[in-house]
Parts: sequence; structure tokens; C-alpha cells
Amino acid sequence: MKELTSSQIRQMYLDFFKSKGHEVMPSASLIPHDDPTLLWINSGVATMKKFFDGSVVPKNPRITSSQKSIRTNDIENVGHTARHHTLFEMLGNFSVGDYFKKEAITWAWELLTSPDWFGMDPALLYVTVYPKDTDAKRIWHEEAGLPLDHIIEVEDNFWDIGQGPSGPDSEIFYDRGQEFNNLADDDPENYPGGENERYLEIWNIVFSEFNHKPDDTYEPLPHKNIDTGMGLERVVSVFQHAKTNFETDLFLPLIKATEDESGRYHYGDSKDTDVSFKVIADHIRAVTFAIGDGALPSNEGRGYVIRRLIRRAVMHGQQLGIDHAFLYQLVPVVGQIMQSYYPEVLEQADYIAKVVRMEEDRFNETLKDGLQLLNENIEKAKKAGVKQLTGKSVFKLYDTYGFPLELTKEIAADQGLTVDQDGFDSEMKQQKKRARLARSDAKSMGVQRSLLLDIKTPSKYVGYEKLTTSAVLKNIIADEKQIEEITTGNAELIFDQTPFYAEMGGQVADRGVIKDDQGTIVAEVTDVQHAPNGQNLHTVKVLVALKVDDSYQLEVDQIFHNKVRKNHTATHLLDQALRDVLGSHTHQAGSLVEPDYLRFDFTNLGSVTVNDLKKVEEVVNEKIWQALPVKTVVTDIEAAKKMGAIALFTEKYGKVVRVVKVGNYSTEFCGGNHVDNTSELGLFKITSESGVGAGVRRIEAVTSKAAFEYLDHHDQLLRQTVQQLKLTQLKELPHRLEQMNNEIRDLKQQVATLEGKLAQQQTADIFQHPENVNGKTLVAAQVEVAGMQQLRALADQWKAKNSSDILVLATSPAENKVNLIVAVSPTGVKAGIKAGDLIKQIAPLVGGGGGGRPDLAQAGGKKPAGIQAALAAAKKWLTER
Repeated sequence: MKELTSSQIRQMYLDFFKSKGHEVMPSASLIPHDDPTLLWINSGVATMKKFFDGSVVPKNPRITSSQKSIRTNDIENVGHTARHHTLFEMLGNFSVGDYFKKEAITWAWELLTSPDWFGMDPALLYVTVYPKDTDAKRIWHEEAGLPLDHIIEVEDNFWDIGQGPSGPDSEIFYDRGQEFNNLADDDPENYPGGENERYLEIWNIVFSEFNHKPDDTYEPLPHKNIDTGMGLERVVSVFQHAKTNFETDLFLPLIKATEDESGRYHYGDSKDTDVSFKVIADHIRAVTFAIGDGALPSNEGRGYVIRRLIRRAVMHGQQLGIDHAFLYQLVPVVGQIMQSYYPEVLEQADYIAKVVRMEEDRFNETLKDGLQLLNENIEKAKKAGVKQLTGKSVFKLYDTYGFPLELTKEIAADQGLTVDQDGFDSEMKQQKKRARLARSDAKSMGVQRSLLLDIKTPSKYVGYEKLTTSAVLKNIIADEKQIEEITTGNAELIFDQTPFYAEMGGQVADRGVIKDDQGTIVAEVTDVQHAPNGQNLHTVKVLVALKVDDSYQLEVDQIFHNKVRKNHTATHLLDQALRDVLGSHTHQAGSLVEPDYLRFDFTNLGSVTVNDLKKVEEVVNEKIWQALPVKTVVTDIEAAKKMGAIALFTEKYGKVVRVVKVGNYSTEFCGGNHVDNTSELGLFKITSESGVGAGVRRIEAVTSKAAFEYLDHHDQLLRQTVQQLKLTQLKELPHRLEQMNNEIRDLKQQVATLEGKLAQQQTADIFQHPENVNGKTLVAAQVEVAGMQQLRALADQWKAKNSSDILVLATSPAENKVNLIVAVSPTGVKAGIKAGDLIKQIAPLVGGGGGGRPDLAQAGGKKPAGIQAALAAAKKWLTER
């Protein structure tokens, strides 16, 4: 068989299907920006859902791609098995209502066996088919020429996700030979499709031809589709004669670099250390690509996945004797391996490495806390005479601190303890269940809306040139039916041309009216969306009868439209200004352009400082006042890239693209509406900056009249404040506020002094009369002080005077508020009395809770009426002790 690199295999696959008329779609971002059902893009077909569910009709129904994907549902298996990965590439070819079984099967056979392509030995290939899919079996045998004894019927060969598109599938297996046979010849799993190492599944072809309905019946889809998937890592292992996916050129450079960092262990020395090498190589690939696509470490969602992967890799590094930050040094190695198809990884390597290094350093601090907690758990178990750590405590170490279960077991074993594996597994199942429930209500792949799919009426958008035009009504859709006339109600309309912008790229849809030839308003346009075949679909409220093939006057609300286009141009200026001020790593993560404001999401490691926000605002306004011309260039995509146009993740670009140039300052791909000159914006003002997710910040801003109104409103507030403070000029306000703050600080100090004196007066009486309870002395009382700070001061005085063994004080500084404090002398602690235990008993009586050290604990509550009951309960608790 041919000796091919991973880069050659990937390119050969794409080139083959390109020769069959497929459009090569670039690998999409791992972050599914328009799919709430997914945490990550987890397959090639995940990026095709809009084509398969009919919401968008592709320009070419034949598509091929090599899609980077992440799956973390079985992260624990990584490194322990031959082919589990968190990040992998899925090679795929897709047909959206075009070719079907014959072409999919014969082309797969040609790619795999032709000497001009992969050149595999046909005798080593096997396929499985769904038993009822006799057509697929016939094509494999008669068209492809595969012997019947190489075609196995398997009942599980039916792709079904519950509801929606489904159908039989056919899997292709490669016989790696007897040397990979890990089972006895008569083992029932020793066949293509069984659980074995010899027959390796390399490709799956799904024949999506049915709609699985809610009543559990199946009906034929209006358009049958092909969805295939070939794991690049798997097929590379075949070509490179590798025992596992890890002994290929996709992973070995990372393993070698990790060996160099270790200096003690080498890959192949032992199964245990090999697991660590594999985990590190796998996880750094996933982390590098995820951060490169805009995700950042955090405690939730995608960020939590990245944090967990980094921490697992660091822990496995420690098992290889690596006690320093090292993962970040592997980032450029990932970039070099993937450079031929993903050059952006090397381009961003410095930024990605910086993020990884920061997270490694952070984890090293967390690791100390985790080790301390583990040691505490071990000590508790020993004192209690228990020989096993609870599953809950072990899972907390795993989930919160990133401790691999194996490491916890090892440390526990050194202390003569075991781990409650069943309890750990139970906690793990509950966590996975919570994760599933969090997304259970999200919509999965829909079923094609066949009515809109079948409407292919030509329709042209003319809104770049004019906002009013005469147009012929071509289609009326109401209640999912095409009709010729409508008198009233809601409907969707398609015209032969329209000035109404359909919502796209963050810009909201135009609003307006439709008039007849008499100038009468016959309908109000409330929304405009893209139909699957690209037409602008107008959602309207019909006021007067409308008929197909009649001419109407379409009028966009120009005031609404002009506000929107000003804000859209402002987002382009803001995008570039953020890059200029914060750095080139910052990129757009979403936007919304409304008439009254704009919203712009962008990636950044932390919040934006007040000073940087001010700089950004100044830059945007400077560009407005420079009166830069805004021009649109229609060109091909390669020419646009040479112009330096910035592409946004939310857009898919065809061969002909629109590029919006704002002077020589900003150049972006954009299909939206813009002003002719930046001076039309007048003014730009940022109204807020906040975080909306892991590593994603949001700026909201206003322009033009809205910006003036925003500033005028704040000016009025300032002037009202000046009047209330009886000042004569606004410029006096900062100085007056400083004076007031100083006065308030002095008054607080005076109050604190008086409260201290009051507290001392109360202690003179309280501390002199301790009560003897069960052989210990107790001071328990309600005092009139300002809050917890004063209670702590009283506790300090009690301690200095050695007034009793136990102190319990309560105060109610405000309505519906209680503060409690418990202190125990060294003698009391030695006798086994703990302040934390006592306060947990009495705090619920005042409607609260708390805790603390053995010698001091505090609590808060909301029920002042329960104070006396709490003090009595303290006495009872001591009595029972």
C-alpha cells in the first residue's frame, strides 16, 4: 500500500470528491455559533444541518470537507484505547437531494481501491449493511464488485436520532491482518463490525431517506441525502501501519516533544506512562484548536472543557516527572503538524501559548489546594477508622481540582486506603445527566420544509441602490400552503425584486409597507428572512387583498433603515478599533445591529479597562470626524483576501463577495447596508461593557441622535446633582464629592468608636456572670451592637479576659437581620467542643446558616424573633454534650 502522510491523505480525499463535482467547504469553527444544541462542532454533518433540514439550499448540492471536531463525552477513555480522541478530523462527502446510494457506494470504492487514489487492496475491504437495505447490498456486489462474503448484514446499521432525518447506513472496514487479531478465531466478535482490533472501521455512509415522526412511524423525505464520515486519524493509522492512531505523524511529534520535556520516560517503556503521553498529545491538540477558534478556559460550558483538558494534561505531565509548565511549548508543534490545512494555528501560536501558560500557572496553585483537601480527607478517614475515601469526596477532587482518579487512588493507596469506585461512578453519571438535561430542550436537526424548498422563483435584492421599487408578487404562502390570493391575516410573500433587507450578519431586517397602484397600503412588512433558495421572504400583515402576479409598490421605512446602517458602519469601526487598542488576538464573536443601538461581542482574556474603552471610543469618533468615504467593492473571494478583508465566522462566502472599505482604515466582508461617509454617524458613544461568556466580552453603543440623547440625559443628571449639592458650577462636583467622602469616612470612624465604647459597657456586665453548664462555663447573650464587626471585637475582649469556656453572642442590627458569633477557649476546644459544630446547630433558629474554625465561627440569619431560642439551644447543646 502507498506510504502517505496525513496531509496527503486529507488532500487526496478532498481532491477526489472535487473531481466528482463537489464543493470543498473549509473546516468550520469548533464553536457552533448558530446551533444551540451543540457545545462543540462534533462531526462533519453538524456544519451541514441547515442544508439537510432545508433552511438553506446550498449553491452546490454536492459538498465535501475535512471538519475538525471535538467530542468529550468519554474523555476518560482517551489514552487507554487505540482510537479515542477529544479532537479529531472527519472527512466527509455530502449530497443534499442530489446523488444517492449508487454514486456514494461506487465513488467510495473508487477512492479506496483505485491506484490513482488510495490504492487499497480490495481483498482487505469489508462492508456492513442494514439487512432490509437490499439495494445497498446489491450495489456493493454488482456495481462495486465486492464479493458477497465481504458484505455482512448488521441489524444496528440504521442511523436514527429519535425524531427527524434517519436511514440505513453502510460501514467500511479494513482488515489489518492476523498480527492485529486480539481475539480467538472462533470468538463471536471476530468479524467486520464486531468489537475487535483486526477489522478497523474507516468509513460510514448514511443513506438519509426517512423522517422519523413523533408517532414513531417513518415517512420518505422529500429529498434524499448522503452523509458520510471517515475519521482521518483512523485511516492515517492504516496507511502508516500504526498499531494505534497515536503512532502516526499526527501525534508522534507531540509525543517526542513531551519525551524531551520529561527527560526520564520514553514512549513505549510501559503501558502506564504511554497513557500519559497519549493524553497529553490528544489534549493539547484539542486545546490549541479550541482556543484558536475563540474559546477560553473558564468554569462553565466550553471554557470548562478546555480547563479540564489542560488540567488532565498537566497531571499526566507530573506522572512523567514534568513539574513545570510545559504544555504551552507544545502549541507550535501542533501548528507545524497541521500547517498544510490549518495555517492559522501557527499564525496564532503565540497567543494560544500565552493562554495555555496562564492556565497552567493557575492550575499549579489550584493543585496545592487539591492536594491539601485530599490529605485532609485521608486524615479524616484514618481518624474515623475508615479504610475507604467516599466517592463524593473523590469526585470533587476530580471535578473541581482536575485530579485524575488514578492519581487519587495512588496517593490513597500509599496511606493504606482505597477509593469508593461505585460512589465515584454514581457522581459521574449524575453530572452527565445534568449536562444532558441542560441541553435537552434545544432543537435538534429539523425536517425539511418542503414547500419552501420547492419554491425557486427568481428574486433580486435591490436595496443597495434604492429603498422603493415596483415589484411583481410571485408567491403567497399562508398556513404552509401556496395560494393565489389573500384578503387578510398573516402571510409570507416573495416578489421578483425587493428593496427589503433580509436579516443577516447581525443586521436586523427592514420594516416598511406595500402599496397598490392607487397608493393604498395593502400590507405591513414586519420581518424579512432568507428562504432556503435565497429569496427574501417577507412576513406581512395583510390589510387589503393581495393577488399573485399583480404589481405593487414596496417601500422601506427609510428612518428605520438609516438608523440601522449608521450602526452597522459603527460596528466595522469598533471592530478595527478594538484590534488596534487590545491587540490582533481580538476578533468578533457576534453582533446585533438595531436602529436604536448596536451590540458587539468580541474575544478577550479579561475585562476591558476604563482607559482602553476610552481609547477605543476616541479612535472610532476620530474616524467619524475624519469623514472617511465608505465604499463597497464586489469582487471574487481571492481578490478580497488580497485586499486584507476580514472574514467573520458567521458568514459563508461564495465566489463573488461584497467588501466594505471604510477609507483605508477598515476592510471587511459584509453583505449589509452602510452609510456613504463616516461623518453621517455624527457621534459614537459606548454605553456598556460586560462579560457574556468564557473569554467573550460585549460592548453596547449608540450613534448619531441616540448618542446625543444618551449624553444629554447624563448631562441633565449631573446638573441636577450640582443643584442638590448647592454648587454653582459643574467643575466643582469632583472636589465636593471628595469632601463628602472624607466627611463620611470621619463619621464612620466616630460611629465605630462610639459602638466600641458601647460594646465595652455591655461586656462589663455580660462577661462577669458566666453560667456553668455541664462542667463548662458559658456566656450567652443578645447585645445591641452594629453588626458582625462589633461582635468580633467583643469576642476579642472575651478572649483577652478569659471570661468563660464558650461565648455565644447575637445581635439584630437591622430589621430581618441577625448576626451570631460563637467562640471557644483553648481549653474548650481541647475538650472536644467546636465553635463550628455549635453554630450549625443554632443558626437555623434565626433563619440562617454559617460555619468556621473550632475556636471561632459566625453566622447570619433573617429571623430576629429566633434569637432567644438560639441562645437557649446553645445551652441545651452543651448540656447534652
